[in-house]
Amino acid sequence: MELRLDGKVALVTGASKGIGLAIARAYAEAGAKVMLSSRKQTELEKAAADIDGETAVFAANAGDPDAAEACVDATLGRFGALDILVNNAATNPYMGPAIDCELPAYDKTFQVNMRGPFVWTQLAWRKAMRERGGVVLNIVSIGGLSFGGGIGVYDTTKAALIHQTKHFAVELAPGVRVNAIAPGLVKTDFARALWEPNEDGIARHLPLERLGEPPDIANAALFLVSDAASWVTGEVMVVDGGALLRAVV
Repeated sequence: MELRLDGKVALVTGASKGIGLAIARAYAEAGAKVMLSSRKQTELEKAAADIDGETAVFAANAGDPDAAEACVDATLGRFGALDILVNNAATNPYMGPAIDCELPAYDKTFQVNMRGPFVWTQLAWRKAMRERGGVVLNIVSIGGLSFGGGIGVYDTTKAALIHQTKHFAVELAPGVRVNAIAPGLVKTDFARALWEPNEDGIARHLPLERLGEPPDIANAALFLVSDAASWVTGEVMVVDGGALLRAVV
């Protein structure tokens, strides 16, 4: 079955590279008009130039409410609608035991990873989706569904975002569907410190014996915002090569 987004307008945060760029590309190729947003204008322009389809770019810090509002307004001004919001942007300024994290790094992580999606969703709802309906997709992590490792603060924000996803799925229904994808370890620059030192060793412990690639997540992201998932809301789709299964077997 071919999944199409013809006539839809999507806004993807953190879209200049990695998972966000793969999602933006998949949506554009499926017929959507796509606004790509991230912090750096030059990286956005480079990313958009590599996408087949109608796109625009707007540089915005995902943790800045004023920048978020300006980006949503720019999307509506350019395309006249906002049907799909993908909250993909995230940060992880601290690695190590969560108990040792200093407050500035802790606050920054929550500002971008938790408060950010709240602000962007609130803006999308107020300015577009309350009247027209739409779909919100949050990119979380299997870390929000498990414990351990050196990114406990990051994982805590993702666990909170999972709860927010489910709450908004109820609160914004029936006009707006809200879902999430929980990726496992995906080969991106953002996660390089986690996979590059021991890629083969990590892959051997996964049932599917490979790490994820950005298109693996983009394929799931296309399904969840398409009409094929019109009866799906409040769900967290795990896309991890079986990593969580291995953790409990």
